[in-house]
Amino acid sequence: MDHIDELASALSRFPGIGPRQAKRFVFYLLATPIPERAKLAELIASLGKNVRQCPECLRFHNDGATTICRYCADKTRDDTQLMLVEKDQDLAAVERAGTYHGHYFVLGGVLTLTGKGMIREKELIKIIEKRLKEKLKEVVLALSATSEGEYTIDRIHELLAPYRDQLKLSELGRGLSTGSELEYSDAETLRAALSNRKET
Repeated sequence: MDHIDELASALSRFPGIGPRQAKRFVFYLLATPIPERAKLAELIASLGKNVRQCPECLRFHNDGATTICRYCADKTRDDTQLMLVEKDQDLAAVERAGTYHGHYFVLGGVLTLTGKGMIREKELIKIIEKRLKEKLKEVVLALSATSEGEYTIDRIHELLAPYRDQLKLSELGRGLSTGSELEYSDAETLRAALSNRKET
């Protein structure tokens, strides 16, 4: 495999990027001035040095020198609510909507009926037990309206069954149509879904 094919193969592993699009990226980079390519390579190489993962919600951030992200460190947020999202982009979409003011936990993925995918189960239980000592009352299951999202919600219900006498579980309500990805929902849709969330 030559260098062009090797780089295209690496880029094709990105979400939503196929082999042909990856090859176009490679040829675009080849036509880009060397200083720009060098800057891009530098940014990629420094990603792990400048970006940290919050030990509380597990989102990636570069909020100053602290390991705790700004949302988890914010004392004005509602300690009674914890929203579970699939990925960092979903958290960002909810924040843009400006309706939710509780805490977050990033599951890191979803489950499928075929057994693929994974979520951070041990970390979820750990943060639930920690938050219960800090007034947690409601867990909001903010997952995409897809079959994978529904299957993941079922698994979370199983995981949190021992805590149901202390917790209310709710899901996003009207606003998200079937098949919708949370990440791509507009602010008004998310506000409606949050306002109309239902207990499960």
